[in-house]
Amino acid sequence: MSQKAEKPQLSGTRLKTRKRDEKEKYDPTAFRDSIITGISECGRDLELVSRFLDKEGSKLDYRRYAEVLFDTLFAGGILAPGGFIVEGTDNGKPVRSDVCVFRCDGDLDSLRNFYAVFYKLIRRYKYLEKAFEDNLKKILMFQKGFQADEREKLAIITGIILANGLCTPRILLSLFEDHLVKEGISLEFAATMFSTWLKEKDINSICASLKKQQIDSRLMEMFPINKRNQENFTTFFQERGLGAIANMQIAQMASKAKKEAQKCLADMIKDESPVSEMIDYVKELIDKQGMSETEVVIAIWSSIMAAVEWNKKEDLVAEQALKHLNHKSELALMLKVQEFCYDNMNFLKTFQKIIMLLYKTGVISEDVILRWYKDGHSAKGKSVFLEQMKKFVEWLQSAEEESDEDDEEED
Repeated sequence: MSQKAEKPQLSGTRLKTRKRDEKEKYDPTAFRDSIITGISECGRDLELVSRFLDKEGSKLDYRRYAEVLFDTLFAGGILAPGGFIVEGTDNGKPVRSDVCVFRCDGDLDSLRNFYAVFYKLIRRYKYLEKAFEDNLKKILMFQKGFQADEREKLAIITGIILANGLCTPRILLSLFEDHLVKEGISLEFAATMFSTWLKEKDINSICASLKKQQIDSRLMEMFPINKRNQENFTTFFQERGLGAIANMQIAQMASKAKKEAQKCLADMIKDESPVSEMIDYVKELIDKQGMSETEVVIAIWSSIMAAVEWNKKEDLVAEQALKHLNHKSELALMLKVQEFCYDNMNFLKTFQKIIMLLYKTGVISEDVILRWYKDGHSAKGKSVFLEQMKKFVEWLQSAEEESDEDDEEED
């Protein structure tokens, strides 16, 4: 029977773990306790609070515990999902600080002073910028768990933060959460926040900031679905003394309508839709959507010019543009003549003679007449005018075919 040999052992040695391999235990509660203890000793002196946070940054791991740090400065303690403060252990230490946004006075000056605490901290430790924005976005999402006065203070300091560019309006995406919209929390927050923001900056600055984050077109989403319309939006903000925000939304909607109108007109031109359809659409823009004649003319011009693939050679662009615009204006003239003859019965039988005169004098080209006959005419007196023009159009078509044959013989 063989015995298993024992492995040799080294005596008097101790294995050491390299420091870089040691992982410090994640202990947010201990970090919170350190912050609360320190800022509590500063009392209500926010300048001392800033100095404490500046000094402790070299000792405490702000990068790892950034969320705990900002939860404590905003709400006084660590926030659990839903907006409730996490309770502490039985070590007798406080779990919530009185030195925070939610516990300070709710006037604008007091909250401006507390904003300075965030500003100095982030200016000193630049790596906290993103964590600050992410944390504020989270806190806005937790509003349902806060008291009414806490939400108001949060809205005011958010307006100050946005006005001074300490974070981007990306945080406002939280206001589109269904549970905040349904309760009306988003609207109340927005009214207070915009009121503060307007005291710090003008409406043009606000528009530019919102547009950069593509939030300017989404403000209507803060209203419940059954109240999501321009009238309710305008009424709500005007009653809160925020006519500038209401006007911003009206301008945004008008701009959107213009872009949609221009795209629709461009598609109609590209697809060579009947001019009568285009006329009806333009009338609808003026009558139903409230666009002015000037705005419609600009939209038509932009659509006409966008519908053509322009020659890259500079000397040919002008000629091409004139030809393109001439065709459009000639067709418009024919339609005006058609409508005039239809509205004035004495001219009903003279339509063909007028067009012949315009053709002979070079005002209207044969291409435009053929296009009008095919699908560019108006519905007014359609059958009468098409019958009048039938023989002349047939003559134009035959002349065009003979011209093509002559060109082929020459080739």
